Amino acid sequence: MCAVPASPSERDERFRVSTEENKKLVRRFYQEIDAGNIDALDELVVEDYQDHSPPPFPGFGPGREGLKEAFRLFWESTPGTHTIEDQIAEGDKVVTRLTARGVHEGDLPGIPRTGKQMEMTAVVIHRIENGRLAEKWSERDLLRLLQELDVVPTPDGAAG
Repeated sequence: MCAVPASPSERDERFRVSTEENKKLVRRFYQEIDAGNIDALDELVVEDYQDHSPPPFPGFGPGREGLKEAFRLFWESTPGTHTIEDQIAEGDKVVTRLTARGVHEGDLPGIPRTGKQMEMTAVVIHRIENGRLAEKWSERDLLRLLQELDVVPTPDGAAG
């Protein structure tokens, strides 16, 4: 007995559900980070995770453990939230446009605590593999962030 191929509408429905699940996974990732639940990354991220846009500070290891180190530092130094502004998914990739907001309450490598409010926008692409985050590419507005923290002057020379 042969299996009958799914109709186009059935295939579309399976694809839609899969992309919706992928978007849900990425949203949960940011919710766990915002809650400071860094160990949840053990469940959400593959061990050999590849970050093609690593954190702006050196010294973090590779894979999931390096990602956990980076988020632990950022969460302890700049607690805040990620607001998902927009999300698009196709196949195994999810594109998220977000705004990260927080307060610079602790030292970052080379940047002593300022106590300032900070905000950074980003566009992040995650690739999903077997229900876990496997790869990431991102473009972040780091210049604006560094200006807000008075590391880099604004074009008019004013502090952030």
